[in-house]
Amino acid sequence: MAYDTDNIFAKILRGEIPSKKVHEDEHTLAFHDINPLSPTHILVIPKGPYVSFDDFSEKASDAEIAAFIRAVGKVARDAGVATDGYRILANIGENGHQEVPHLHVHIFGGRKLGRMLARE
Repeated sequence: MAYDTDNIFAKILRGEIPSKKVHEDEHTLAFHDINPLSPTHILVIPKGPYVSFDDFSEKASDAEIAAFIRAVGKVARDAGVATDGYRILANIGENGHQEVPHLHVHIFGGRKLGRMLARE
């Protein structure tokens, strides 16, 4: 999957689409999902043009990687889900059902989340 500069997260980063921001630093942005699947559903994205975790881990600078990991933890703590537990999820590629070609991590919390995957 190639990076699409017109994807929704690129547009949010450029300020073309509004978002309900909860965290921003030099390398990351976090905001509430517009269609939440749990009481807490926040997306954390790097500001760089990375398609997936694989792309990010290969090409991002150490500073970008550290900022992204720290942002995920900070956002979870600030949202109040770190104490009771939460789930982070990054869908990657077609089999992982990635819909937006920009790395993003979902933070889910605020309720019991059930199994990770349905058993087939």
